[in-house]
Amino acid sequence: MSLRLAPLAVLAAALLAPLAARAEGPDLIFRKSTVWKLLTPDDKLAVYGIDDPDVDGVACHYTVPERGGVKGMLGVAEETSDVSLACRQVGPIKFKRQLAQGDDVFRERRSLIFKKMQIVRGCDVKRNVLVYMVYTDKLIEGSPKNSTSTVPLMPWGAEPPPRCADFVK
Repeated sequence: MSLRLAPLAVLAAALLAPLAARAEGPDLIFRKSTVWKLLTPDDKLAVYGIDDPDVDGVACHYTVPERGGVKGMLGVAEETSDVSLACRQVGPIKFKRQLAQGDDVFRERRSLIFKKMQIVRGCDVKRNVLVYMVYTDKLIEGSPKNSTSTVPLMPWGAEPPPRCADFVK
């Protein structure tokens, strides 16, 4: 590669890296319009699915509002903090590593600068249950809206379920 093209290759890689990261993001399951808009996109509720990156056999689905209108069309609308969450065991549970209470499972921006949504995980040692919580952070005034879902670790096939306590740091 010529020395003149090397900076262009670095720039292209830097610009395409966020696109590659987004490709591995949540799976859109469906959207449903909630407010009709005449000339701009409608307000919608969108349902997404993700797999826990550190625990095989657990999938979560969350629903978020998506603003339409001119701001939504331009990608500058601040999304509301209303998010719901449901997580389930979908196969044999296998922990990939040691986990800390409150580890991030997924995070996503909900506004241009000020707000992000996070799904975090913990372990209820006494009940052998994984606990997932979704919440939004707002830089200036916070956001108390949240939702919680639990996944009891159950046998899948002939093997007994793992104990989440064995994988908590």
